[in-house]
Amino acid sequence: MPNKFPDTPFSGLSYYGLLLLSYLLDSHPDLINDMELIRSRANSAANAYCQVIRNGGSRTEADDQATQVLYQGLHFSLYTTLVQILWDEFPEIVPEDKARQTALKLLPQVSSLKQRYDLTDDFIVSPNYDLFYTELVGMIQNLLDHGLQ
Repeated sequence: MPNKFPDTPFSGLSYYGLLLLSYLLDSHPDLINDMELIRSRANSAANAYCQVIRNGGSRTEADDQATQVLYQGLHFSLYTTLVQILWDEFPEIVPEDKARQTALKLLPQVSSLKQRYDLTDDFIVSPNYDLFYTELVGMIQNLLDHGLQ
């Protein structure tokens, strides 16, 4: 796979590094410059893949294990949740084609919620998710009412 980012900090990334970078661009844009995270996760994923193969596992099993290591702790995305809320709750205020850009602006403003809630991979099915969602909608409404866009 050719590297789309020649002569940048992203050059030289492995397959798993590029895979993670692509995911971060879509779901965690606030983490795309964390090269230590990207490189260490990519290395861990590659090591997990090799370990499964060395232990006699199939390529499918190895890929599953590598994927699990690569994305651990990254399945729930505050950014993606913001985009979805903008689409669902504020379509008349924020057009769909502007939701991602607006979510990027909102992200630092709502990051305090990360300290109040345990945003784990399975947070969306936790009992606290509804309260989190309601609180987030209120914060977004307040921020949009006061000129963020």
